[in-house]
Amino acid sequence: MDEPKQKILSALGYLVRQRRIELGISQEELGLRANLDRTYISGVERGVRNPSLTALVSLASGLGMSVSVLLEHLEREANRTQ
Repeated sequence: MDEPKQKILSALGYLVRQRRIELGISQEELGLRANLDRTYISGVERGVRNPSLTALVSLASGLGMSVSVLLEHLEREANRTQ
């Protein structure tokens, strides 16, 4: 995987994990809320899954936010790791 793509996926995973922790819920609970498997949530958080648009919508919903809010700081977070 090329480096820019990996940075984006890692940044997304970080943002998902941070919000999940803020909510005080487990990966399993997020999976239930988002109708996604816990292992999928784990893959997103580790930056090894590239979620589809529908999965992003489900994730954001499970986190109690819109996709735009979830992705609001994605570029900044990806650039922070340079």
